[in-house]
Amino acid sequence: MRQIVRSFFLENPINLMLPVAVLAVVLNQIGATPVWVLLSAAVGLIPLAGLIGEATEAIASLTGPKLSGLLNATFGNAAELIITIVAIREGLLELVKASITGSILGNLLFVLGMSILLGGLKHGVQQFDRQKASSDSMLLLLSVTALTIPSLFTQSRGGVGIGDARDVEILSLGVAGLMVVLYGLGLFYGLRLQDGPLSRASAEPVVHHKAWSVRAAVIMLLCSTAGVVWLSEILVGQVEPVVAELGISEFFLGVILVPIVGNIAEHLVAVRVALRNRMSLSVEIAVGSSLQVALFVVPALVFISLAMGNPLTLVFNPFELIALIGGVLIATLVAEDGESNWLEGSVLVSLYLMLALAFFLLH
Repeated sequence: MRQIVRSFFLENPINLMLPVAVLAVVLNQIGATPVWVLLSAAVGLIPLAGLIGEATEAIASLTGPKLSGLLNATFGNAAELIITIVAIREGLLELVKASITGSILGNLLFVLGMSILLGGLKHGVQQFDRQKASSDSMLLLLSVTALTIPSLFTQSRGGVGIGDARDVEILSLGVAGLMVVLYGLGLFYGLRLQDGPLSRASAEPVVHHKAWSVRAAVIMLLCSTAGVVWLSEILVGQVEPVVAELGISEFFLGVILVPIVGNIAEHLVAVRVALRNRMSLSVEIAVGSSLQVALFVVPALVFISLAMGNPLTLVFNPFELIALIGGVLIATLVAEDGESNWLEGSVLVSLYLMLALAFFLLH
């Protein structure tokens, strides 16, 4: 038993943050300062989100490549999806839309940029699958373009009046429905060929606990998911008090905090495999995660919000739209030649930091 516990923490040091999850529950129960409750909940969510990913990878490695692709495509952004569903229930729709923007930009600019930067500093010019990266980037460009349609529609109407709100809601549902269809077609293509735009089954998986049985992995998946739900309730409940106390915007918390909390474990995997000169896998993780957000998480949130009686429309502010389109275009240019170097990585990271500063100042 002692050996199992030691292996659990040594193989993935992020699991050392699990006690913070318990601390978050305690601080919330005793009515501690909202800032500390939010920070402890955010830190506690990181290892739980990582465990969802590890359990999914463990199940996938034992169930064959086709089911592996389906599991990875479905649970790749489970933690972030749970957080945003809780936020929708609380009516924090701006936080949800900001998290969509932050997830796509964070993966394409910061995660991919850090992977290219650190991998390039260690190995020089690195090679990756040009065809796969280009096809994924073009699909992502198409997805982000689709996300801009409701916003451009609203601006062409000169804003959303009482009579226009229904039209924007219908348009958002239509766009979300077509994105789901596109997601399904891409997943079907990937499962048939075991190398599709929304499946990571073609890449060598990174499984931390190779000794896990399917039963142990399923139990871990259920327990970690329950933990994410619990801590998400705590985190979202502290957003408004923290916004009032610190004077920062709900938008900034959504665009920076939620994506980091939900995906940091996967982000670290992308950087780690880049340092091992496995750049194709690193690029696929970063771009694939953005694809999952655009084609799966966003439509899911639109339909879930409608069922919860708090409809989410895909209307973003102009700055978000410019940032999304610019970020995707630059990432597409980086992926075009199938080679990367540390300078390209530094450009992507610098752009992300510029946008993060702008988001912080945007109220």
